[in-house]
Amino acid sequence: MIHLNITGHTVEKLEDPFGLLSGDRYEFFLELEVDEEDELYSEKGIGLRAIFVSDEKGEKITNSYLYEQENEKVLDFALEEDEEALILAYCKEHAKES
Repeated sequence: MIHLNITGHTVEKLEDPFGLLSGDRYEFFLELEVDEEDELYSEKGIGLRAIFVSDEKGEKITNSYLYEQENEKVLDFALEEDEEALILAYCKEHAKES
């Protein structure tokens, strides 16, 4: 399990210039604090990019990946269910800021 703490973020509402997609989409870049003992830890910093969708079917994360903040190298780690729930709740709370 990856023990993570969200320490900050940037969010941008994504525009659908052709009106093909329903609902609203937001791109989040989350800054994460990871314990030094965790295999995910990096001195370069860890971030998570997530696409959050809010439409008539509900709210969900449709795409996400972890990366090193210093060089934006994508990391091959998957989030567990409780971590996905934490990210989803965070995005729901902060989506309207953009």
